[in-house]
Amino acid sequence: MKTEQAETSSNDRNDAPVGLGASAGGPLSWARKITDIPEFGVVAACVLVFVIVTLLHHDFADIANLQVIGLDLADYGILAVGVSMVIMTSGIDLSPGSMVAFCSMCSAYVNVNWHWPVGLAILASIGIGMVVGFLHGWFITRLDVPPFAITLVTLTAAAGGALALTQGQPISGVSPFYDKLTLYDAFQVPVPVVIFIVVAFLAWVLMERTYVGRQIYAVGGNREAARLAGIPINRRLMLTYIVSGACAGLVGVLVIGRIGIGDPSVGSGWELDAIAASVIGGVSLYGGEGRIVGAAAGALLLMLINNALIVLNVSPFYQQVALGLVLGIAIVADRIRARSRGRARRGLPVFGAQGAPALAAVEPGAGQEAEFPAAPE
Repeated sequence: MKTEQAETSSNDRNDAPVGLGASAGGPLSWARKITDIPEFGVVAACVLVFVIVTLLHHDFADIANLQVIGLDLADYGILAVGVSMVIMTSGIDLSPGSMVAFCSMCSAYVNVNWHWPVGLAILASIGIGMVVGFLHGWFITRLDVPPFAITLVTLTAAAGGALALTQGQPISGVSPFYDKLTLYDAFQVPVPVVIFIVVAFLAWVLMERTYVGRQIYAVGGNREAARLAGIPINRRLMLTYIVSGACAGLVGVLVIGRIGIGDPSVGSGWELDAIAASVIGGVSLYGGEGRIVGAAAGALLLMLINNALIVLNVSPFYQQVALGLVLGIAIVADRIRARSRGRARRGLPVFGAQGAPALAAVEPGAGQEAEFPAAPE
């Protein structure tokens, strides 16, 4: 018996290096590495949509049209970055669309009526978003209010506040600097796109290269384990909502530059597009999984689809149908991915508050280690 076991072990040792060596350098190995990238599917979908629509309508690839796509991507992409961080904590933020309208109206109002310098008006927009995000985090962490409920309140109140500020009238005569944010470009790349890239990069560094980002993943993956590890859960939750509010305030500034006025009707439904972009990009609705790169790629895919339907003269009603279908596919893919990893979570709330039941295991986003040390504040 011992002889047979020794022969088997010897054969295993002899065979293993050959198999590993053959697979490590072969094309199938590289193909597998590429397809194993979490964002491979959504990036491949972006390329496929771009190629197919370009073949059907050559104007789709024109510089002017690509710049329009870039401007749309900047608005929705920045919102998706903020919302994705909230979703990674197993929370939700329904307020970004209304906050865009409210922050943009406040910025335009203080610039035109109170004659604030444009710099202070821009900071006011971002600051208001951060304050509202702080309040969201405070209600969620201190009073244990479900994120869905408190952000739904803000969705309604902010939309009403934007209309009440000027009785529903737009604000004209804003500083020309707002327009320059949209009209200027760097090597034919609009300034808002550059701002979006900077925001996405900073968020990527925070989530994947810092202890704070690892702790945010831990809070979303297993809140009880994060608490036992000494992670400041309340602070991490508040940070994500503050970032989401700041992103909404920044988009409010970009919107003024794009349309040239403060319009209280902008932003309606944008929160749904931001959430859809995050989910399509691989951010799990159950928290603890996903990457900023995926959320940005999901936003790009949505903008490509929306613009493609416009270029192909498809009815606007079918555009919403297409968005719903893409989002449905993304949600189903998220469930399949969770089940394939043995992490089906039956009966657990999707958007739980602070006291929601913890998940069974901590699984950080792709590229993250499984340990989450509690870094000093």
